[in-house]
Amino acid sequence: MATGGQTQVEEEDATELQFPKEFENAETLLNSEVYMLLEHRKKKNEAAEEEQELSEVFVKTLDYTQKFNRYKNRETIAQVRSLLGKKKLHKFELACLANLCPESAEEAKALIPSLEGRFDDEDLKQLLDDIQTHRSFQY
Repeated sequence: MATGGQTQVEEEDATELQFPKEFENAETLLNSEVYMLLEHRKKKNEAAEEEQELSEVFVKTLDYTQKFNRYKNRETIAQVRSLLGKKKLHKFELACLANLCPESAEEAKALIPSLEGRFDDEDLKQLLDDIQTHRSFQY
């Protein structure tokens, strides 16, 4: 509803998959992908003639993504992305499932409320099991 010439601003709500317009064309990255990018940047910096001091935010983000790095190589990341990409998932849901690795459909729906009513528990459980299989066979 618009009043007095003002337009109503939609409220951001991840549980309803409502995000600001700035995020419409943005891609999501998995923690493991961010870790690989930052680690590459760190090694590149260390190899440079004049090594630059890394910012505190950079170091903290690297530490965080290393701690929550679920996938150890690009092949596993690609496999999990491909697996999840075949489902009708919003890119936010895809990243959440891949990053959080819930063990059950109930846990997935509790962590990612937008999944509720869109996937039955058996299909969601099979998807989670497939992700776990990829994680367990990575080298």
